[in-house]
Amino acid sequence: MPLFLTLLLLMLLLLLLSILFFVFKPWRFFLPLSSSSFPSSSTSIKASELERPLLSADDIQVSHNQTNEFPLDYDPEGACSPNQLHFRVPQDDSLVQKQISLPSNVPLGDSLVLDVIHDHLEDVDATGQTLVFPPAQFVETPKHRRSNFESDRLKDFLQGDISDQRSCLTLEVNDGPSRGLRCSVQSTNTSRLPLTLGRVSPSDLLLNDSEVSGKHAQINWNVDKMRWELVDMGSLNGTQLNSQPINNPKTGSRHWSDPVDLANGDIITLGTTSKAIVHITKQNQQHIPFGVGMASDPMALRRGGKKLPMQDVCYYEWPLPGLDQFGVFGICDGHGGDGAAKSASRLFPEIIGNLLSNSLARERVLSLRDASEILRDAFAQTEAGMNHDCEGCTATVLLVWVDGDKNLFAQCANVGDSTCILCVDGKHIKMTEDHKVANHSERLRIEETGDPLKNGEKRLHGMNLARMLGDKFLKQQDSRFSSEPYISQVMHIDKACRPFAILASDGLWDVISMKKATELVLQMRERYATDRERFAERIANSLLNEAKTQRTKDNTCVIFLDFDTCRVES
Repeated sequence: MPLFLTLLLLMLLLLLLSILFFVFKPWRFFLPLSSSSFPSSSTSIKASELERPLLSADDIQVSHNQTNEFPLDYDPEGACSPNQLHFRVPQDDSLVQKQISLPSNVPLGDSLVLDVIHDHLEDVDATGQTLVFPPAQFVETPKHRRSNFESDRLKDFLQGDISDQRSCLTLEVNDGPSRGLRCSVQSTNTSRLPLTLGRVSPSDLLLNDSEVSGKHAQINWNVDKMRWELVDMGSLNGTQLNSQPINNPKTGSRHWSDPVDLANGDIITLGTTSKAIVHITKQNQQHIPFGVGMASDPMALRRGGKKLPMQDVCYYEWPLPGLDQFGVFGICDGHGGDGAAKSASRLFPEIIGNLLSNSLARERVLSLRDASEILRDAFAQTEAGMNHDCEGCTATVLLVWVDGDKNLFAQCANVGDSTCILCVDGKHIKMTEDHKVANHSERLRIEETGDPLKNGEKRLHGMNLARMLGDKFLKQQDSRFSSEPYISQVMHIDKACRPFAILASDGLWDVISMKKATELVLQMRERYATDRERFAERIANSLLNEAKTQRTKDNTCVIFLDFDTCRVES
């Protein structure tokens, strides 16, 4: 009996061991790993485990492939190891690339079925999708080679990008206690940006003016817009651009204003007394073969002491892009707003540059020494490109160029009453024509339209000008209005004649005659005979101040070109 019980217990023990043996399958620890070792049923894995590491939203790549097979994204430069493979999960009928790290024992060429359990079902709807990993030979590129390749590509990109951003902004204080103060900054010199304007250190433009806040305003370069921008920093007395406030009109508001674009010739007013003129030039404009000075100020007072909003714009571009021999200088005097003047000042350099980029047109100008066709087409295209129904402006454009023999030439075209004079051997030559309704030449032109002016009539629909850019509504109502420019003869600039040119809006010429302006320049030329540094800027500001002394009733813009300092390089 005891022997029988002993055998029975041994049999039960063997049976139990056999069951345990087949249940736990200990031989799997000694067999080589193969694809059969993966269960055929789906394995549940949390989405948070799959999305390790997860690409940022900016790096997500979207594909419109609708298949359920997800091809391997092979990185030929070895950016990820063979075990860091990409798969795409459908999301809203598109495929979103994500990254998953797999254990090193996952064989290539087999299929793995994953049951994806998502924490947020609204993000991705994918369960039981098949991930196919085709066999591939992974070639690992040394990291230093990849780094050098990316560095070279980035360097080339940045060099091309920076060449388009080389702009120089100069602020010159032309009114207030700190008059004469200057400050310049390059758009590529990020260490000096933004440029701060204020009364206390460390402001870049330090103004000794009690009306200016400690930190009053700042100027920065907007890389996306490729423009300079002005911001009021919550000053107590506010900031004005061309007599228009840019900050919150509520007195004492300490909120920063929205950024506003700056243009060449703009006037920035800080508080009530300090004014600074904005000079903006491209990097390749720094080597101008003659002196250039600009000055601008909204000096006029209406009845009651309120200043007129600044609507005059002066600009220049030398050389024109891709045209080392040509440059443009211009004045636009706006009415009804400054929109038309600013639009024309942007269009003229671009349009003239495009016209002269045609080699046949350019050679024609150089050989005939005449740019009449270019200037006429430029005015027509600028007028067509402006969308200003109830605003208009005068336009005076001086085109200057150098021929193959290093001779310098100038030709002018204009509509309106902004005037350009050229002085040679102390005698001035008017290169523009006034298009006021009261002028005899303009009355004759209007008479030729078949609808002459009545005796004593000096205005058309309230306008004292019969030619302008913009004012599309008036031109539709009355065909006597025109944008056809007057074009001057070509002038050869001979340095031996000590020539200079003055372009100015009617705010100057209303109170200063051409003879008086010429005499003023000649007097200053003698005064600064031994010191010609910044001579052109001094002249422009002197003409502006003379107009202010004579109590001009209109805004004023002045450009002075000193050809006497001409240096045409061979």
